[in-house]
Amino acid sequence: MQKRVLIITYYWPPSGGSGVQRWLKFAKYLPDSGWEPVIFTPENPDFDLQDESLSKQIPSQLEVIKFPIWEPYQLFSKVKGKTKTHPGRLLEQRDRGFLEKAAIWMRANLLVPDPRIFWVKPSVKFLTDLVKSGQFQAVITTGPPHSMHLIGLELKRKTGIPWVADFRDPWSQWEFLDAMPMTDLIRRRHQSLEQSVLNEANAVLTISPTFQIDLEKLAGRKIHLLTNGYDPADLPSDFFPKMKTERSLHLVYSGVIDSIRNPIPILNAMKEEFIETGEEVRMTFVGKVSEQVRDFVKDDSWLVERVFFPGYVPHGEVFDFYAKADALVLILTDTKNAQGNIPGKLFEYLATGVPVLALGDPDGDSAKILSEAGGGEVIRHEDFVNIQIALRKLMDGIAERESEVRIERFSRQSLTQELAVILDESTRGEA
Repeated sequence: MQKRVLIITYYWPPSGGSGVQRWLKFAKYLPDSGWEPVIFTPENPDFDLQDESLSKQIPSQLEVIKFPIWEPYQLFSKVKGKTKTHPGRLLEQRDRGFLEKAAIWMRANLLVPDPRIFWVKPSVKFLTDLVKSGQFQAVITTGPPHSMHLIGLELKRKTGIPWVADFRDPWSQWEFLDAMPMTDLIRRRHQSLEQSVLNEANAVLTISPTFQIDLEKLAGRKIHLLTNGYDPADLPSDFFPKMKTERSLHLVYSGVIDSIRNPIPILNAMKEEFIETGEEVRMTFVGKVSEQVRDFVKDDSWLVERVFFPGYVPHGEVFDFYAKADALVLILTDTKNAQGNIPGKLFEYLATGVPVLALGDPDGDSAKILSEAGGGEVIRHEDFVNIQIALRKLMDGIAERESEVRIERFSRQSLTQELAVILDESTRGEA
């Protein structure tokens, strides 16, 4: 008889993004390892990126419990007359009025650990009887938002159920918190809540070696590494990477471009390298791109003819762009948490067989994965000369990837088997 695990997550289809895919895929493959997942998620969450195609990937037999949530920025949005407004977006706005500044201050100092805190108490009340009835053998919480972990913490305290906490980003050391006007008292509150989660969870997971080391220092205990990955079933059966035969170069970036992901160095290098040669070069950004980058391109007559912004597309359609690319671009963060930044799409990039060019920390976790897999190179954002050299190699067709890309251990099936082992150990008190 299969054991049942309750997975508590804020982000779930139709929300898009790597955090959604992480637990969608775990839920897909857990039954193969003896665990039946049950999803607990908000009925009316507030998120920007939507991808209805991910809803079609939800297994038909998967039980999904949706529970109403109230978020304070629903009220703020009504006051501002906008349907989607919260500090995560406001921080990227150039001009902020009094209400915007007040919202950011409130997010920083009154809503700890995050605006979803009001979902904790009613969720615990709703779930406690279900857990006490013996319906589940374990609980998993995944954050951010880190308030999800507080639900797991209370359920563990009330029922004693084995609990696994999944950190997709840091908590008290998260660079996002540094961008807000937070008082020292509130910072200590974050640290205290985080410590309770790290101490009382039966097992703690995170997505990168750097985050693993940082959390182990904070927790004084073992932290499990369970990266994101790729699902071979996502690649179309007729997918083949483009064979480079022409004197042209098409770069493709997939994902979000925001205040901490800066593609301008590669755009400048592209212009410098090819403006005089007459060679055909273009770059396509598939996904949400910040106004700053759009304006930068719009103000440059050479770039505006060669840089394209098709916007966010359903996940299945992104492979059409991959198939037309001579290289896939990865823009890593250049911030405090940069070393541990491993975007979910990195594994998908590797699975396509298309060469990868990344901007970021050459000593970071993503660079090590790319190197070990033989998939591409990572160049520092400020290393203008080597970015140009890399672009020239790609144009000349001498930057091809190794013929055998070693990524099997990052398949969603393999990663889910590792998760199942952690769950088994947690229920036995061994994790």
